[in-house]
Amino acid sequence: MSYIHFDKTQLVNLKFSLEREMLRTNRAGSYASSTIIFTNTRKYHGLLVVRQPLIDENNHVLLSSLDETIIENDYEFHLSMRMFPGGIYEPKGHKYLRTFDSTPNPKIVYRLGRIIFSKEYIYSEKENRILIRYSLDDSAKKITLRIKPFLAYRSVHSLAKANLDVNKKFTEVKNGARWQMYKGYDKVFLQFSKRVNYTHVPDWYYNIQYIREMERGYPDTEDLFVPGYFEVEMKKGESVVISASTEEHNPATFKRRFITEIQHRTPRDNYEHCLYNAADEFFVHINKKTEVIAGYPWFNRWGRDTFIALPGLTLVRNDTKKFKAVMSTMLGEMKDGLFPNIGQGKNASYNSVDTSLWFFWALQQYALITGQNGQLWKEYGKPMQSILNKFAKGTLYNITMHPNGLLWQGGKGMALTWMDTVVDGKPVTGRHGYAVEVNALWYNAIMFALELAENAGDQRYINKWEKWPEIIRNSFKDTFWDDQRGYLADHVNENGKNQDVRPNMLFAVSLPHSPVGPYIQAAVLQIVEQELLTSRGLRSLSPKNHQYKGTYFGDQKQRDLAYHQGTVWPWLLGAYADAYLRLHDKQDKDHIKSLYKNFEEVMSEAGIGTISEIYDGDPPHVARGALSQAWNVSELLRIKWMLDHL
Repeated sequence: MSYIHFDKTQLVNLKFSLEREMLRTNRAGSYASSTIIFTNTRKYHGLLVVRQPLIDENNHVLLSSLDETIIENDYEFHLSMRMFPGGIYEPKGHKYLRTFDSTPNPKIVYRLGRIIFSKEYIYSEKENRILIRYSLDDSAKKITLRIKPFLAYRSVHSLAKANLDVNKKFTEVKNGARWQMYKGYDKVFLQFSKRVNYTHVPDWYYNIQYIREMERGYPDTEDLFVPGYFEVEMKKGESVVISASTEEHNPATFKRRFITEIQHRTPRDNYEHCLYNAADEFFVHINKKTEVIAGYPWFNRWGRDTFIALPGLTLVRNDTKKFKAVMSTMLGEMKDGLFPNIGQGKNASYNSVDTSLWFFWALQQYALITGQNGQLWKEYGKPMQSILNKFAKGTLYNITMHPNGLLWQGGKGMALTWMDTVVDGKPVTGRHGYAVEVNALWYNAIMFALELAENAGDQRYINKWEKWPEIIRNSFKDTFWDDQRGYLADHVNENGKNQDVRPNMLFAVSLPHSPVGPYIQAAVLQIVEQELLTSRGLRSLSPKNHQYKGTYFGDQKQRDLAYHQGTVWPWLLGAYADAYLRLHDKQDKDHIKSLYKNFEEVMSEAGIGTISEIYDGDPPHVARGALSQAWNVSELLRIKWMLDHL
């Protein structure tokens, strides 16, 4: 039995099996994703989901799914299942399911009378290609396997509809066929490891429904194009490997390639190995640049997420090369002291105040984890000084240092911090002015830069900035601390102090250079533990607040209103661990160890083998949002590193 295993009872229970999803990616940002029983429940699901640079910056679902039928003595066993409006599932292939195992790669076993048939897949690491191996493990007779490809050819953010523009033609290739539904898109090659018969009968399948999109308030039905079907004979003990790719390949290599792809992977055979595999999936290499995807399946690169995730994804695994490659990519796009929040090139948006400050923190973690900081000022001193100078003088989005040393940012209608949701043109958590975590990061950045400058003997820089830390410390306490309430304000602006209990105050305790003393640090940690800490991360707002939303569910607007109003964020546990270990004896680590170990429970839930984006604020803290989120995985790995190095 593998590390993640499901039996027949679990698999045929659709509430159970349709809530568990798989994700496999390559290093170009393409992926394959579906539920553990290969029934798509999201518009983001597909077997070959690939970037299409001639169309836009998004991933596109080329091959949505494969429909499998086993034919024995003219009797057909339909293994697939799709959902249609009215809660109708057809065909009902789930009734044949017996087991699912995740190691060494996703594998599902079917039993059809005396026939035992298995299906397993692996996504190629360096190609836009999925390999699927079908095996006839037991059968008294030969069978015929019929395969129907369901093509979508559309962005992951949209749905396909039947139309007259589709190119219905096909081109025969060795042991398979090639299609290209629309101009500008990649071609899809579907090839078999042995000779196969193809029958070209192009048609549309209508009104396939995706239940997760229905729950999220989006359009939820689409039409998929089926160009025809393949048939291949199989005998007991035989395997057939299918390659679905954007390029043609040699069928003679398929079986061996399937095995070698598995051999080159770290097996998902324990909790830590699952996190390692999940971490690897966030890196993409495009046009000689290395980037971090914020989350799958719908996020692209986010600047803030990149810097927060980078240490845990790379440094704790001794991968300084990848760390520096990502840094190089991001520095190439910095302007006016800011990094892109989202997007790239002409489509980049720089509307984030803290991304540049997290850049300092990432370098700080490099120095801490590697023990090497001698060259950091030489390598990164110029951009560090540029950011601090731009922020001090004033840059875009009203980001500027005031005479009291604190950083002011934003204005009405702007959302520049990580709590950036906007509904009907208005930030849900309007936090312009002095934001507590922004100023904690600002203080930390200045202190770290002074530390590096001193090591490098850069007296000119030291003379310019050495007076500011004390000024900022005094202003920080005067501005944010509330002695009566016993915690720090979340933000302060022309409307006064906002005293909502949020996790943002924790960064004044967790960062290597804290702007407050031990008494305030302890008070902040106490209220965070009392009102925000859960087994899945920190709530974004205290349940005692009348604006608290304990469940992240409903249409886009309902979910946006809950996103930072109580929803739990796992990545914040990294800051909590930093703060806790700062204030407790280093030997008193069992509490943090328990929080880390608790996440092993989710390896077999939601996005199996990884960590979901968010969780409900209310127990039982149901997984929500994206299947796999970079900073969640990375901060758990960083916590593990902390525990190992105490």
